[in-house]
Amino acid sequence: MTLDAKALAENLTAAVPFARTVGIAIADVRADGDDISATATLPDEERLHNHVAGPHAGAIYTLGEVASGAVVMAAFGEHLALGTPLAVRADVAYRKLAAGPVQAVARLGRPVADVLAELTAGGRPEFPVAVEVTRADGAVTTEMTVVWTIRPHR
Repeated sequence: MTLDAKALAENLTAAVPFARTVGIAIADVRADGDDISATATLPDEERLHNHVAGPHAGAIYTLGEVASGAVVMAAFGEHLALGTPLAVRADVAYRKLAAGPVQAVARLGRPVADVLAELTAGGRPEFPVAVEVTRADGAVTTEMTVVWTIRPHR
């Protein structure tokens, strides 16, 4: 699979204006077989802070969801004629206080071929994308799993 990470980032932030509103940038997207990952960053801005001067939980959630969406687009973007990707649920665990700029690294949790086989057979596949959010010092502040589906076009 050939991946144009810059175009993917531009297309995703164009399709999801809220990511731009919050200031999220997609810093990296990689695809090596089923090892598909994306890194997104959230700046340290007072307008995004909570009551303890760190990024608000909603901003951190948005960061993780956007990073997971970049993974979905990297894995399945060339197959959008088959269906529409949608986040269906998420599990979020806030582990440590986030402060300063943070980044989210997301990874696909199911083989691409398995998802596509289920989709082309008429199913509505679900697949997890695991996300870790870290501070600049490397401490993991948040762990998320966003479960996505591809709703078939029928």
